[in-house]
Amino acid sequence: MPFRIKRYYGYVIATMIALITPFITIGGNHIFLLSFDKKQLQLMGVAFDMQELYLMPFLLMLLFIGIFAATAIGGRAFCGWACPQTIFRVIYRDLIETKLLGLRKKINNKQKEPNYKKNAGKRILAILIWSALALIAAADFIWYFVPPEDFFSYIQNPTEHSITIGLLLGIAGFLIYDIVFLKEDFCIYVCPYSRVQSVLYDDNTFQAIYDPHRGGDIYDEQKEKVVFKQKDLADENNECTTCQHCVTVCPTHIDIRKGTQLECINCLECVDACTTVMGKLGKESLVQWSSVNEIHENKKTKLLRKTTYMYGAAIIAIFVMLFVMGGKKENMLLNVNKTTQLYRVKADNEVTNSYYMLFQNTQSKKHTFKLEIVGEYADKFKIKRFKSVTINPKKLVKELVILSTKEKLVDDNTKDTPLKVMMKAYAVEDPENIVVFREMTFFYPRADKLK
Repeated sequence: MPFRIKRYYGYVIATMIALITPFITIGGNHIFLLSFDKKQLQLMGVAFDMQELYLMPFLLMLLFIGIFAATAIGGRAFCGWACPQTIFRVIYRDLIETKLLGLRKKINNKQKEPNYKKNAGKRILAILIWSALALIAAADFIWYFVPPEDFFSYIQNPTEHSITIGLLLGIAGFLIYDIVFLKEDFCIYVCPYSRVQSVLYDDNTFQAIYDPHRGGDIYDEQKEKVVFKQKDLADENNECTTCQHCVTVCPTHIDIRKGTQLECINCLECVDACTTVMGKLGKESLVQWSSVNEIHENKKTKLLRKTTYMYGAAIIAIFVMLFVMGGKKENMLLNVNKTTQLYRVKADNEVTNSYYMLFQNTQSKKHTFKLEIVGEYADKFKIKRFKSVTINPKKLVKELVILSTKEKLVDDNTKDTPLKVMMKAYAVEDPENIVVFREMTFFYPRADKLK
């Protein structure tokens, strides 16, 4: 099966995953959603609020290190086999322009641009078809930040949700310009990944690579093309027929016979083209999915090597950190802020400190929350102005809480003394699981302030 057909299967799978993922929920939470509206990260059915976004750096590290690892092993395989830019270009160029409208004669000739002036009607129709698909792609991107159930509600009231509508149209507009006009120049000049790849490759990296030992040198050491006539190919060591199929099929317009180039996205179209031509001659392709070691050094490609071990260890470490951090998730949120008044001393030497507490019920059910003091000061303080608070799902409530004591906790004439008091907050319905502990600072006055 040609690599091109295998890529198509990969594109279908990647597209289905991208479209379906935003709709999958576990226990009412999405498997991935970074909601700025709800100020939440939902990951594998677990909701993490803004205070718990310490997970995001680990997710980003996993993404980038994963792509770097894939590049070290398989070159720019992500670019050719899973990148949205490549998938969108294949849809527009190969499906819409070539198969549906016939603007291009053949899929395997990507160097020659169609005569758009002569076929202006088909050109406009192709852009309109892609525009509709671009809107779907833009909506799919937004669904990872605005859940689909909210998104479809928002677009019914566009005047009230102008930012969401603006993002939708803005992203779609960019995709239209990118895919129709910018094309593979995005991969060559805009995408930073092409610049990074050169430092990630080694002699064992799989890539589309031309075998000069069989085909002959097409370029010299200065990358200047060696001009030779067909009769010069009589030498049995020069199997290249100079048919140029590997060049005309390349979407980024390079000649793979020149060697490794940053423009190559490892789509392996050139491998398919050479396989077809050389197959008719009963020979193996001169362009292969192989490595420098295998082609130039006659050594076996090593998948398990120092580089892959290092990337593997890094990815495992990130997964462990994600698991550990995710296990520390609190099933309710409580923010404690001291009021501007440091303390208050009453006539009977009762000392009070006041706090604003923001309770947030992160669960899908209504809960009643209570407070109690624990630790070494459990018997020395009382909680005033607060008994309990009932909060609806995903809602938050701000309460004033006063801590009071009549005990003589400190005897110091020189300064006020901060004391660390441990507060326990819990849901009455499930005190074992929905519980958090917060250390609060209680300021006790110096001795001359007391009677």
